[in-house]
Amino acid sequence: MSVEERLGELGFTLPDAPGALAMYRPALQSGPYVFVSGQVAMRDGAIVHPGVVGAQQTVETAREAAQVATLNALAAVKALRGSLEGLRVVRLTGYVAATPDFGEHPQVVNAASELLRDAFGEEHGIGTRLALGVSSLPLQSPVELELVLEVLDE
Repeated sequence: MSVEERLGELGFTLPDAPGALAMYRPALQSGPYVFVSGQVAMRDGAIVHPGVVGAQQTVETAREAAQVATLNALAAVKALRGSLEGLRVVRLTGYVAATPDFGEHPQVVNAASELLRDAFGEEHGIGTRLALGVSSLPLQSPVELELVLEVLDE
């Protein structure tokens, strides 16, 4: 079963590839690695659950935003490579816009990790990770994610 078929079974559909919001490439392959620029929680041109976690947003709404950002990252990879097959997650970095007293960043970013695991499988979907809090993110997104994937089939 393909990665996109597994996503479909989970109830997710890849969106159109996101365009760059500034001067960068959404995804770039260098050698056997694909680097995905920070992807925010944008769906249909609007930020999903805008605001700061611990103030305007909850862990639950931020987790949904993390899933949306993950799908955007995967869409950028598909636009670059034409497929999501033959890849392994090496690194997921998750930024959570949060209040200073918020401490559940890992639980928010877990939504992205779980989606990647379910899409690529245990062996290829779980890589290294960083989850951290910041005071704000572009366009008031509650989450921004970046990925590094390894190309296994070349």
